[in-house]
Amino acid sequence: MSLTENAEATATPEDDHHEEIITLRGLKMIYAALALVVVLWGLAIYIWGVPGLYIPALCLVPVIYGLLIYIAKG
Repeated sequence: MSLTENAEATATPEDDHHEEIITLRGLKMIYAALALVVVLWGLAIYIWGVPGLYIPALCLVPVIYGLLIYIAKG
């Protein structure tokens, strides 16, 4: 018996129902937020030059570090 045969043998009718974790509206909001961040970062670079490029990245280091710790903890 292979893994695929085992999975098919234990499948129940409830397994056929898949719920969307992120709806289309939620996905659009995520993309809009990411686009806003990119535009604001671009404006900071335009207004302040090189410091506008590296200061926001430097400020995000603790945020990303904390996010990595949160993900690693499970």
